[in-house]
Amino acid sequence: MGRFLPAVRVCLFPPVPNLLFELIMKYTWFWLIVLAFCLSCNGNQPSSMEVIDPPEGGLDPFQETEFNILFIGNSLTYFNNLPDLVKEVAARDGKDLGVKMIAQPNYAIVDHWDIGQVQQEIRTGKYDFVVIQQGPSSQQDGRQMLIEEGAKYASICHEYNVRLAYFMVWPSITYYHTFDGVIENYTDAAKLNTAILCPVGKEWKLYIDSSGDYSYYGPDGFHPSRKGSEVAAEIIYGSIMSVN
Repeated sequence: MGRFLPAVRVCLFPPVPNLLFELIMKYTWFWLIVLAFCLSCNGNQPSSMEVIDPPEGGLDPFQETEFNILFIGNSLTYFNNLPDLVKEVAARDGKDLGVKMIAQPNYAIVDHWDIGQVQQEIRTGKYDFVVIQQGPSSQQDGRQMLIEEGAKYASICHEYNVRLAYFMVWPSITYYHTFDGVIENYTDAAKLNTAILCPVGKEWKLYIDSSGDYSYYGPDGFHPSRKGSEVAAEIIYGSIMSVN
């Protein structure tokens, strides 16, 4: 019978587990050193997760202003950033005015009220005036909303010693014939809720009817042009200052 030699296993590569262990041990200290170096270099750079103590003073952007206005409305308020234009008018008059805007497309005052952010802002006690605005509201449902929902704003403003103001807007050029209804409903709502009336729409109509110039309107025939917003800012500021 022939003799068989014992089989010999030739290992061309080292065992994988041992190789991984050696590599991990070899480079662990290197990466720990790199990490420590990076942390030391950025020790004064707060990460996005850190809570940073605010600097002393200046905690509230309204802290140093003479009076503050909260604007509530829709695109007729945020087009051309009307609150900032009012702030600019105040600056020309030597007044330091603080403004904040809460405005969403197509919102009425009831929509803002239902969300609740407005009430939270008013309760902070930061504001001297709250200026509210919705669509033209020439029809009965719009009139009712201006009066009845406006009464809720009037109530909370009274509670926190804030003056409520209505920013009277305007209809689109297409519905220019409804302008008188817009003026009447905003005027009545302000009167019934003992609020300031900022008669922007009324002044727009007087100008347009006397001049035939529709340049207060923007290209879409509804939203204000820059000129229209600047006029609105002057009227709002003047209306508020007349009772301030």
